[in-house]
Amino acid sequence: MARKPTGGTKSLSPRSKAADRSREDEILMREIDDAVRQDDATRFLQKYGVTLGVVIAFALAAMLAYWWYDSSVEAEYESQSETLIQALDNVGGRDFERASETVDPLLADGTSGARTSARFLQAAAAIEQGETARASELFATIVNDPDTPEPLRDLALVRQVSVQFDTLEPGEVISRLEGLAIPGNDFFGSAGELVAIAHLEAGNRREAGTLFAAIAKDEELPETLRSRARQMAGLLGVDAIEDVEQLLEQQQVAAPTVPQGSGSGAAAGQGAQPPQ
Repeated sequence: MARKPTGGTKSLSPRSKAADRSREDEILMREIDDAVRQDDATRFLQKYGVTLGVVIAFALAAMLAYWWYDSSVEAEYESQSETLIQALDNVGGRDFERASETVDPLLADGTSGARTSARFLQAAAAIEQGETARASELFATIVNDPDTPEPLRDLALVRQVSVQFDTLEPGEVISRLEGLAIPGNDFFGSAGELVAIAHLEAGNRREAGTLFAAIAKDEELPETLRSRARQMAGLLGVDAIEDVEQLLEQQQVAAPTVPQGSGSGAAAGQGAQPPQ
């Protein structure tokens, strides 16, 4: 028996129709979403656009100003460094007058560091030229400059007192430097030696000897300074030697070799006495 033919078209299932409607809804929602975002952006720009533009303009102007300032400051620092280097070259060539003239502009227009460096350089040039009064004035300017770091002001004070030492009363030297003549201070060696000499000139032998001994025992100080202080402490009757064997060893290393049979007994060995 023959089968009856079926229809040529297939009807869509309910699941397919639901899927099509879902895709259409998704597309529609996406378009609505885009329209809403565009509308929000338009309203935002209408409400805050001018303010936002001003803020951006100010930000760009501030960045450009900073870049300009930074480049200007860097160029100024380079120019001041070149001036100082040129002055140091003049000092190396023993042309102190030109060195002093070279750094003159830094005293008026230079930064704090450049001004201080220029004054130290001019003071050194003045000392080399025998102009101690001018050097003392320059050191005093550094000491009284609140923009100068304290260590540099202390250094200038020590140098000023050193230049003026012969014209100052011992009491004035002591009062001006006693705050620096303390073990542990960065300028203890230089300031301590000046204060000790001032005590000695004032007749304070005990204070002078004690200070010389403290300098001699400070291993952070240069050996030449410690050696001078050790000798002065010994002359004043103060023991400044902590390790005798170490001192003798150092002296033997530093002492020149003398062939046997030549020279006096004092030259042949440290502390040796010629036979009576």
